[in-house]
Amino acid sequence: MRRQFSHADQVYASTQSAVASSSVVASWRRCMTMHRLAPEEKRLPVRVSEPEFRFAAERSGRLVAEAAGELDRLFLAVGKAGFCLLLTDRDGVALERRGAAGDNKHFHDLGLWTGSVWTEASIGTNGIGTALADDRAVAIIRDQHFLSGNTDLSCTSAPIRDHRGQLAGALDMSTCREDVDEATLSILSQTVRDAASRIELNLFRSAFAGARFVLVPTETGAASALLAVDRNDIVLGATRAARVALKLDDQRIAAGLPAADALNEQRGDGGADLIESERAAILRALSRAGGNVSQAAILLGMSRATLHRKMKRLALGGRPN
Repeated sequence: MRRQFSHADQVYASTQSAVASSSVVASWRRCMTMHRLAPEEKRLPVRVSEPEFRFAAERSGRLVAEAAGELDRLFLAVGKAGFCLLLTDRDGVALERRGAAGDNKHFHDLGLWTGSVWTEASIGTNGIGTALADDRAVAIIRDQHFLSGNTDLSCTSAPIRDHRGQLAGALDMSTCREDVDEATLSILSQTVRDAASRIELNLFRSAFAGARFVLVPTETGAASALLAVDRNDIVLGATRAARVALKLDDQRIAAGLPAADALNEQRGDGGADLIESERAAILRALSRAGGNVSQAAILLGMSRATLHRKMKRLALGGRPN
């Protein structure tokens, strides 16, 4: 009881300042002023009804499907060490979970279960809710939680974005192990962020199946900065990292943006672009034909003589035949 009251006192004292001293204190303040929660109150996360859960699961069906493999791999690594994994939608509704059978009752009693809502409005400062509220990966360890009843819990969460860079959900790893310190949680946080990034890439690739994917150069060398490009070099989509790096939005993409323009590649005038496109098409055909000009001409739908003339004009060589 003393611990609960001391935690509540700390929350009240920390939120009195005019300026929040940290992102955790900013979250505590939201819980008190926006969501009208009290740190000493005893509560479990809100649970949605069965129809509401089915609707949420159906709406996020692609997210669940593309995340399943990552959840399984992550659980194999940490599940037996007393960790629970949750996948939520953008509203904080837990859609999928992974946990060891021996830990299930404990995690269920805490509300770490499908159908529970892990927003700040539902359960105060926590990994999932604060990651969704701040739109960034967070780690909330023990008494950084808002509610006194959650101070045995440590969790690390990362938001997941869809193929348009919009918030789609969150991935969370939680535990009540007392030997988990900030250094350990920091390492686990990177693991969760990496898994969330792979889920985002899965969502992006599935949304643009059949497209060509182009890695966008960034200062950090992020593998998550991708463009989806069609056969005409027009951008079909971009991940959030690519959108940030290239200053892209839905309007620019919908207008039909050439990938070369998005990447600021140096090109000549329109005539030079046509010549380069013709050169590229002939080189592709020659490559597919193993350098055989006659076979390449068939692939291009032109006569061998016409192809020879074009190759001569473009200073291209082929295998004699």
